[in-house]
Amino acid sequence: MTSLANHAASGFRPPAVPDVDVHGFWGERIDAVADKTVMILYDRCVAAGMFDQIDPERPVPEVRMPFHTRPDGSPDTTNVQMFWDSDVAKVIEAAAYALYRKSNPDLEAKMDSVIAMFEKLQQADGYMNSWFIRIQPGERWKNLRDCHELYCAGHLMEAAVAYFHATGKRTLLDVMCRYADHIDSVFGPRPGQKPGYCGHEEIELALIKLGRTTGEQRYLDLARYFVEQRGKQPHYFDIEAVERDDRKQFRHKNYEYNQSHLPVREQTKVIGHAVRAMYLYSGMADVATEFGDDSLTDALKILWKDLTAKQMYVTGGIGPAASNEGFTDYYDLPNETAYAETCASVGLAMWASRMLGRGPNRLYADIMEQALYNGALSGLATDGTTFFYDNPLESRGAHHRWTWHRCPCCPPNIARTVASIGTYMYAVSADGVAIHLYGKSTARLTVGSGIVTLAQKTEYPWDGKVEITVSVDAPAFFKLALRVPSWCDGAKLTVDGEVIDAASIESEGYLQLSRRWRGGETIVLDLPMAVRALRANPAVKADLGRAALARGPLIYCVEETDNAAGLNGLVLPADIADAGVAPAKDLGKAVGIEIPVKRERWPDMDGSLYDTAKPVLEDAKARFIPYHLWDNREPGEMLVWVRTQP
Repeated sequence: MTSLANHAASGFRPPAVPDVDVHGFWGERIDAVADKTVMILYDRCVAAGMFDQIDPERPVPEVRMPFHTRPDGSPDTTNVQMFWDSDVAKVIEAAAYALYRKSNPDLEAKMDSVIAMFEKLQQADGYMNSWFIRIQPGERWKNLRDCHELYCAGHLMEAAVAYFHATGKRTLLDVMCRYADHIDSVFGPRPGQKPGYCGHEEIELALIKLGRTTGEQRYLDLARYFVEQRGKQPHYFDIEAVERDDRKQFRHKNYEYNQSHLPVREQTKVIGHAVRAMYLYSGMADVATEFGDDSLTDALKILWKDLTAKQMYVTGGIGPAASNEGFTDYYDLPNETAYAETCASVGLAMWASRMLGRGPNRLYADIMEQALYNGALSGLATDGTTFFYDNPLESRGAHHRWTWHRCPCCPPNIARTVASIGTYMYAVSADGVAIHLYGKSTARLTVGSGIVTLAQKTEYPWDGKVEITVSVDAPAFFKLALRVPSWCDGAKLTVDGEVIDAASIESEGYLQLSRRWRGGETIVLDLPMAVRALRANPAVKADLGRAALARGPLIYCVEETDNAAGLNGLVLPADIADAGVAPAKDLGKAVGIEIPVKRERWPDMDGSLYDTAKPVLEDAKARFIPYHLWDNREPGEMLVWVRTQP
C-alpha cells in the first residue's frame, strides 16, 4: 500500500482554516458566527440537556425529549436522540474556527470544559460514546444500522482536528486517536473483527481528516475499509439484527435509505437519505484521492451526473421529501414542499470539494459554489441567530427561521461550514494552487518547499472583478489555476497589465497559469455578471412555464415585502434584457435585481373560485433579492420560480 507521503503528492488538498484569512462577503458571515452563533449553539446544548448526558460527573439523566421550540413559541417534544455527541462535536468545530477568527477566552474555556467531559467519559479501551456509556451501557456496537455510534465518532474526529488546528491544544485530538485505535481494533477483515460499517455515513471522511493531520496510515486504511465493505453480501445489517434477536422491520424497509443496498462501485442512482448519501460520496472521494483509486472516481462521476442532471434544485438544494429526508423520483422537485435540508446542501458542497481532490474541474466547483451560496447559506440568518432546517423555494408566508430544532444538526453544520469557508476556496498540490471560489481573502499556502501567498481583492459575489496579488518567499515555478464559472460569458484576464488569451489556457473550466513566479505579480480576472433567466427541464412539472433569475453565483427570489402579496400573479417577460441591478432594501451590501414585469389582476370574481373572464395584465416592476437572504426582513410570501411569457 502506498505511503502517506506518496498519497499527498498525488492530488489537491484543502488548506487548514488558519491558512486563509477571509474578509468581505464571507468574512462578515464568519464574524456573525463568531460573535453570536457559536454561543447560541452552546446555550442550546445546555438547554437541551446534552451536557447532562455527556458529563460523567453528573447523575445519569432520564431519557427525555430534546429542547425544541416551534416558530410560534410553543413546545415540540417529539423525538429522542442518541446522537447528541455529534451535535456537540459540530459546536466544538464551529467554535474552533471562531476562536481562530477572534480571541474569546470565555468561549474557549467553555469548549475546554466540554472537551474535558469527553476525556473523562472515555473508557480504558478507548471507547467513547455518551449514550452507550451512560444511557444504554453494555449495548455498544450491537446496532450499527440505527444507532449512529460511528457517525458520532466521525464528527468528534472532525472537531478534534479543527480544535487542534485552531488552538494547538491536543486533548481532544489525543482522545479521538485513542478512540480511532479502538475502532480499528473492532472493525476490519481480521479474525474476530466485525465486518461492519455505520448506517449513517460520516466516519469515512473523518478518518481521512484524522489521518492527514496525524500522519497515521491506519486511519486512512480504515476509512478505505468502511467504504469498500459497504453493501457487500451477506449484508452486515442483517447479520447484526440476527445477533441481537431483532425481528422488528427496518423503519425504512430497505437499504437504499442508507446507501448500503449495493457495493459502492455498483451504485448508479443517488437514492435514500440525502445527508447520508453526501457524506458517503465525500468519503469515497477522499479515499479515491488518497489511494489514487480511479474506480471509485468513475463510480462517483456516474452518481454526480445522476444527481445534478435529474435530482437537484436550482439552489443546490437536494432531497425533496420530508418522509425520508431524501430523494424520491427523477425530476420530482416540488417548490413549496421542498425539504432540501440545509445539511444536505452542506454535504453536497463537501462532496464537490472532495471531487476536486483529483484536480481542478469546473463541473464540481460550480456546483460547490451553487450549493454554498444558495441551498446552504439560506440556512443561517444574516445576524447568525436563527436557522432554516428545510429550505423551500416557495412560501405562502408561514415558513420562518427557527431558534432550534428537534434534530439540531443543521445549525452547527452551517455554522462550521461558513466559519471554515477558506478551506473550500483554495486547494494545493505538490506543484500547483487552484482557486475554486472567489472572495476577499489572503491565503498562505505551501507549494513544494516554498510558501506562496495569494491575496484576493474583490466585492464578489456582488461584482465579478477579482484582483489577485502573488507573493513568494523565493522565486518558484508552479501552476495557478483560476476557475471561470460556467455562468460567465466573456471572462477577461491580465497579468501585470498584459492581456492573456483566456481560451488558449483554459482546461476543465480553469485558466492555467504555469510560470516562474517572482512575487509581486498582479492578476486581474474579470467575470461579467449578466442577469440570466433559467428554465427547468420540462420533466420538472413544478416549474413548467416559469423561470428563475440568477446573477453570478446567486439564485434570486421575490418576497412579499418588496412586491406585495400575490407573487404568483407576476409574469416575467420572455426577454429579460431590461433587467437591471439595484441595492436590495435593508439587506446591507446585497445587490438586487429590478425588472419590468406584468402583474395579473383578476376582475371582481365575487368570491368565486373559477371564472370565464380573462385576467388583466398590468405593467409593474418586480424586485428580486438573493435567495439566501429571504426571511431576513418582514415575513411574507416568497417565490423563486416566477411565471414567464412564452
